[in-house]
Amino acid sequence: MRNAKWLSIMLLFCSAATPILPHQTTAKSKSTKIEEKPALAREVQHQIQVLPFYSVFDYINFTVEGSKVTLAGQVVRPGLREQAEADIKSIEGVETVVNHIEILPTSASDDDLRDSVYRAVYEDKALERYAVRDNPPVHIIIKNGNATLEGFVQSPADKNLAATRTKAVPNVVSVRNNLEVHPERSPSE
Repeated sequence: MRNAKWLSIMLLFCSAATPILPHQTTAKSKSTKIEEKPALAREVQHQIQVLPFYSVFDYINFTVEGSKVTLAGQVVRPGLREQAEADIKSIEGVETVVNHIEILPTSASDDDLRDSVYRAVYEDKALERYAVRDNPPVHIIIKNGNATLEGFVQSPADKNLAATRTKAVPNVVSVRNNLEVHPERSPSE
C-alpha cells in the first residue's frame, strides 16, 4: 500500500512537470534551426548588420548560391553600397558578389518624410519596443514620397499598425508593407 501511494505521488509529480518539457524541446529546436542556417549566410547577415552607417533608413538583403552572394535593397548613402560589397567580398568562402543595391535619390522632402515616418512608427506606444537596438528590425525606405516598410515584427497587429502609422504621415504618397511576422524573434535580437 505504501508503495502504491509513493507511485501515485511520483506519477502526479511527473504529470505536473510535463508542461515544462515542451518549452525545453522548443528551445532545443530553435537552436537547431539557427544552426541549420548555412555558416556563410550567417556571416553575410552579420557583416550587413555591422556596416558603418547602416541605419533604419537602409535595407540590404541577399541571396547565397554556393560561393556567390547577390546583394539587393536600397541605401541612402552611396558609400554604404560600396562598403557592403567590399565587406561581403572579404568573407572567406565568397568568390563573387553581385551588387544590385539601389542608391536612393537625394531629396530634402524624402529626408523630412524619413524623420516623420520614423517618429510615427517608433514613438507609437505599441511599437516603441522595436527601437531599443542599434539596428531596429523595421526599416523605413522612402523614395520620391513612397514609403516601404522592410524587416520584421512579432505579430500581424504590429505589422498592420506600422503601416497605419506610416499612412497617417502627411505627404506620404503610398505605403508598401513588406514586413514579415516572426513571433519567435524578440525586438531586441
